[in-house]
Amino acid sequence: MKSPLLSLPGAVPAEGRDEGVAAHYGDLFREQRSLAGGTGFVDLSHRGVVTVTGDDRLSWLHLLLTQHVSDLPAGQATEALILTAHGHVEHAMYLVDDGETMWMHVEPGTQGDLLAYLESMKFFYRVETADRTEDVAVVHLPAGSIADVPEGAVVRETSHGRDLFLPRAELEAYAAAHGPAAGILAYEALRVEAHRPRLGFETDHRTIPHELGWIGSAVHLQKGCYRGQETVARVQNLGKPPRRLVFLHLDGSDVLLPGPGTPVRLAADGEEGRQLGFVTTSARHHELGPIALALVKRNVPVDAELLAGNTAAAQEVVVEP
Repeated sequence: MKSPLLSLPGAVPAEGRDEGVAAHYGDLFREQRSLAGGTGFVDLSHRGVVTVTGDDRLSWLHLLLTQHVSDLPAGQATEALILTAHGHVEHAMYLVDDGETMWMHVEPGTQGDLLAYLESMKFFYRVETADRTEDVAVVHLPAGSIADVPEGAVVRETSHGRDLFLPRAELEAYAAAHGPAAGILAYEALRVEAHRPRLGFETDHRTIPHELGWIGSAVHLQKGCYRGQETVARVQNLGKPPRRLVFLHLDGSDVLLPGPGTPVRLAADGEEGRQLGFVTTSARHHELGPIALALVKRNVPVDAELLAGNTAAAQEVVVEP
């Protein structure tokens, strides 16, 4: 989905998984400061939107998701995962129920596979699923924003801000009334600062929820059976995850940021040392400078100085070893 807001002055298109919206509108740090101060909005209209309706929607989703949603109150935001049979993360969903419909937004392009899985699990439950991406756009308002919410928009409110499910036809009018717009790079920098993992960025085909700190926020440990629960329970009760998410403060003297997949090593071993992990997301922050998230082996000392490629990096613990 190509956003009409790419026609706004200064808009520079994003690339890769975020193609379809603006990377920035000409001033990355101004856009970050705006969001951090609780003003402006972020166009997330490239994200997939899926709905589930029907009398059984909450009890049915409760059987499939890692989150406890059978008694989810209307208007309360939550997030959830779908795991493979071996407990690896397959989908991440950001949900809110409005009393009649469960709304969720997901990573761009993943809604088709998610819907196919949900359809395969309907059986005799009174539920209907739908891909609403073509007619509903997601807009993010930062924490502290006092912007009005258009009548009829569904709101998902969290400590990080509000996600609006807005009719796509109203997106341009909303932007005109509630600017300034901030690009996805500003949004991502604040996400990295907050240590929040993202599917397809912090995850690979081996990722389990414990590695990224999703226990509690997206995985409920006191709910009934779901696909992959055995792995979650085994790691929780008997062991430790093989990897852990870390936050990196990067040396600001380098011109280029280490990109996703850049090897992480012990600084003491140098650039030829054994690889202990890899960068997942890097960003330039308006206050912290260059920062990143990385996935490293669990036994990497928490006080070790690291190298991300050839860039010096000091780590902060996100997931305890």
